[in-house]
Amino acid sequence: MKLKVLSFSWEKFSSEKVVSVRLRTSLWQITVLDNHAPLLASIEPSVLYIKFKDQNNIPQEENFAVWAWVIEVSDSDVKVLADMLIDMEDVDRDRAQEARERALELMKKYKSTENKMEMAKFIEAEDLLMKSIAQLKLADLKK
Repeated sequence: MKLKVLSFSWEKFSSEKVVSVRLRTSLWQITVLDNHAPLLASIEPSVLYIKFKDQNNIPQEENFAVWAWVIEVSDSDVKVLADMLIDMEDVDRDRAQEARERALELMKKYKSTENKMEMAKFIEAEDLLMKSIAQLKLADLKK
């Protein structure tokens, strides 16, 4: 199966020997295997788990923290288009933990309001929380 993982400005991962792709969509967590049914789904903040074989046919795994946009599956081609795409080597646990704490504080501040502007800030804080949780899950895999 072929896979391309793309962000706004670059292709982060590409392989033609992918065994499986696992991530969370807006409805549930999915695993895509070869000959998967066609699919177009929005992705949630999560860890993208990729199992593939390298040029010597040795099993490998690559993981990313992802957020927003879509996964498209057609035939044996898979494309993941993500707004946030963080490689395991680039994840910073301390920064992600700080972002999580900041998001929780902001959510608490804007939680009990009826003001539409403050509700928008609550939603932004919630997005920040979800992104930081995805990064923390990826950082936990590093250990």
